[in-house]
Amino acid sequence: MRRKRVPAAPLPQREGIDPVRLRLPEDPAGAWPTVGAYLLGRYGAAVGAERIGAMLDAGRFVGADGRAAAASEPYEPGRWLWFHRDLAPEERVPFEVGVVYRDERILVADKPHFLATTPRGRHVTETAVARLRAGLGLPELQPAHRLDRLTAGLVLFVVRPEDRGAYQLLFKERRMRKEYEAVAPYDPGVALPVTVRSRIEKVRGVPAAREVPGEPNAVSRIELVERVGAHARYRLLPETGKTHQLRVHMNALGLPIVDDPLYPVVREDGPEDYRRPLRLLARSLEFTDPVTGGERRFESRLSLSGPWPRGGAA
Repeated sequence: MRRKRVPAAPLPQREGIDPVRLRLPEDPAGAWPTVGAYLLGRYGAAVGAERIGAMLDAGRFVGADGRAAAASEPYEPGRWLWFHRDLAPEERVPFEVGVVYRDERILVADKPHFLATTPRGRHVTETAVARLRAGLGLPELQPAHRLDRLTAGLVLFVVRPEDRGAYQLLFKERRMRKEYEAVAPYDPGVALPVTVRSRIEKVRGVPAAREVPGEPNAVSRIELVERVGAHARYRLLPETGKTHQLRVHMNALGLPIVDDPLYPVVREDGPEDYRRPLRLLARSLEFTDPVTGGERRFESRLSLSGPWPRGGAA
């Protein structure tokens, strides 16, 4: 049976964030006689019955036709509703998102340290996708992949939804050639270059990933670029894309990346120190464009220059 097409959202984005979409489920037991009863049952415990009631009174839940849904309306399984969440205030990350390249299909951005790529957890409006959507008037912009919040550098975005799958496959099928740069301690006892292969697992809710016994699922090539005092600059070439892969592999070599709050020791949660970014940069992306067939290469305009730890200099 063909699934019904989802209607277009009747509400515009706010600060680059889409409205929440929900479809009223089947109710064979008749537990929800009205729209209000369902919304209270689903969201009341999380945000409070009084808040849900106030949102209904204000007409903040709307149907596909843009008409506000009243609390007393009969429950109708399969009906679509949209609403905007109340977003908590977020501290602004004091760095801008740079645009390296843009055409009708893709946008390559330079994401700064500390800025998440997409909304997640407490980072919603302070994300690269939200800033770019709002700032450039591109409401359908979506990332083709994700770069960790603490890592700076290149992120590939897709302008049109119909093109997203083709560019996502570049990452899924390992046809995207990625190069990173990192600053970490120098150790003459570590023979480089080296290719690290291990199995990495990341448990939801646990900040740090870890290496475990088993078939390798993460592969990284590590090369020395230059030594600067007690530290060095490294070229990192990941063949796979596991969460925190490069950070885990550098730490496993005894070369933890400078100012990493998780490896080797998980730092206590606290206010962001924007003077101490993780010294990891997504330096370049290189690929064969799946739409045009042309060769593409993009390089970040950012650098890891700045105050290095004692004993090193940029």
